[in-house]
Amino acid sequence: MQSDKKVKDLMVGIFEYPHIPYWFSIEQVIRIVKISFLSSKKYPYPLVIMVFDEKYNLLGSVTLKEILKGIEPRLSSPITKAQDTEEDEASLSIILDALFKNEYRELVKKPIKEIMVPAKFFVEPDDPITKAIYLIVRHDLPLLPVLEEKKKFVGLVRMIEVFDELSNIILKE
Repeated sequence: MQSDKKVKDLMVGIFEYPHIPYWFSIEQVIRIVKISFLSSKKYPYPLVIMVFDEKYNLLGSVTLKEILKGIEPRLSSPITKAQDTEEDEASLSIILDALFKNEYRELVKKPIKEIMVPAKFFVEPDDPITKAIYLIVRHDLPLLPVLEEKKKFVGLVRMIEVFDELSNIILKE
């Protein structure tokens, strides 16, 4: 497989993707998702919101799944096959019903930094796309941050662009 393309040729720019500062509360992020994406029916895939510090350095990301687990920590508990029964579904129903009670109003006040997933893997704009392919597949990532000088966030490479490029190379041969 031969490609001269670099990560910068496939990346989505930073301002084309949702991002927030780390001090935003879970509730603020929920409002952003509702207003910016759900009500406008605009769904960037995958819906991952990038989290930054004051200097616009990338700290991590948060998905809808992390938000749901953040407002109901019991959803994070692993379920074994033996527990995956109708009784467990009934307890889950009770947990989810409780989400609509006032006791959860305090949980959504937590800063998003408490539930975000720290950024561990990234590529630089001039890296070959093969490095992006490797990291995305090896670490099961839907997207990969693109950082200049291992610090400044400049964009993202999503699995869909990597797959499209790879399929173009394969189908040409």
